[in-house]
Amino acid sequence: MFTVNQIKEAHSKVKSGADFPAYIQDIKKLGVAFYEAFVTDGHTDYYGVNDYKTSSISMYSTLTIAQVANIEQFKADIKAHQQGKTDYATFCNDCAKSGIEKWAVCMDKMTCTYYDKAGNEILVEQIPLKNKQ
Repeated sequence: MFTVNQIKEAHSKVKSGADFPAYIQDIKKLGVAFYEAFVTDGHTDYYGVNDYKTSSISMYSTLTIAQVANIEQFKADIKAHQQGKTDYATFCNDCAKSGIEKWAVCMDKMTCTYYDKAGNEILVEQIPLKNKQ
């Protein structure tokens, strides 16, 4: 099974949201089937086969998540992040301000789903395959 250190190594290649598809392919190869990333403190729960689960530690001081989701602002922020205009820390702060509590990535469906504090789906995105070079 995979370890948090293996996932961190794969994540170290990510400089912006533009690198996200390649990162997903890398951790999928490690055996990650699903994960949930929590905006509040940056910890992530990773799941594999046979009920395997491992979690990362908090990555930063606690962020306050807005009570009400600002969907339009979030869409603008995620677009900027995916274009490489913001780093991960900025994206997490933007998520908190826009009321995004977590996102969940499903490797089978190749989707990334963003949720508000009430557990409502705010945005579901198809993860593109990484670019062939």
